[in-house]
Amino acid sequence: MDKRSEMHRRERRRYVIGYGGSLLLTFAMFGVAYRWGIETTGVYLTIGLLGLAQLIFQLVYFLHIDRRRSSREDLDLILFSTLVLLIIILGTVWILGNLAVRMHMHPM
Repeated sequence: MDKRSEMHRRERRRYVIGYGGSLLLTFAMFGVAYRWGIETTGVYLTIGLLGLAQLIFQLVYFLHIDRRRSSREDLDLILFSTLVLLIIILGTVWILGNLAVRMHMHPM
């Protein structure tokens, strides 16, 4: 078997593992929500941790982010983009929450 087909087979194997792991984590999230209900406090933490695990799993298996130098630069870009999105999302939620509180205040 030549080197190129071996690399192709290895790459396909990584994608299959990533897909299977992502499906497993997704089904685990739905299973937790179905079994204990969404109103339970620990369910939010469990779903959040499973979501974080799925994010890491997908970064490793689909985007090939690891500890090599070139991958760390890609990870820096992803983390910066995530930070900017979090600032935008949390800022919007904060502003809308503040406006909702002000709209429901009764003047004296």
